[in-house]
Amino acid sequence: MTAPASNAADTDGLVVLNDVHKVYQMGTARVAALAGVTLSIGAGEFWAIMGPSGSGKSTMLNLLGCLDRPTHGAYRLDGEDVAAMEDDALSELRLRKLGFVFQSFNLIPQLTVQENIELPLFYLGWETHRSAARAVELAELMGLGDRLDHRPAELSGGQQQRVAVARSLANDPAVLLADEPTGNLDSATGKQIMNLLAELNRSGKTIILVTHEPELAHYASHSLHLLDGRIDRIEGGM
Repeated sequence: MTAPASNAADTDGLVVLNDVHKVYQMGTARVAALAGVTLSIGAGEFWAIMGPSGSGKSTMLNLLGCLDRPTHGAYRLDGEDVAAMEDDALSELRLRKLGFVFQSFNLIPQLTVQENIELPLFYLGWETHRSAARAVELAELMGLGDRLDHRPAELSGGQQQRVAVARSLANDPAVLLADEPTGNLDSATGKQIMNLLAELNRSGKTIILVTHEPELAHYASHSLHLLDGRIDRIEGGM
């Protein structure tokens, strides 16, 4: 079902954008990457963000992931005002509230599977025995219980992405952000990863997927289509 080009910001949403703009200064020119985005995402929902190249997908992902701030407008994540935060507070919020899955896996090649999964917990200050137990738990959940001592180069692409998903879940994030998570995988392995994300969503995890592939968006309950920095339409969930 197609909704209007904006779903009015619900202040009770887990992710709330209200009239968000992002403008970049390119020499003497000002480029509006986002131009008045208003959106509310509830806990436990699965959203796909879509649009052609230059539509604002990457900018929106950076804002949602607390990697950047709006030029104008408000962003609240799990009740916290992101736009007003200083850099240190923004980094701390990102570490506590968000998990990331990238197209290129972004695993550290010198670390084992267990060490890669534990990495966010190290920065959160978890005790060694507690973070190790959490890593083992997540590795087993991903079907990698027998790969804990392997390094990324010893794994297939699908296994590496499963490690990345496990790492993204280590801090039990409020929101899991997946940026083209199947882009470096063959179609069969990509389907396995998407089924894994869908299963995580069914268990209650909030997921925001950035993709240019309509077949991946079908896994989501809501699809947001960007065009020229604005919401063109929203499908599903109404």
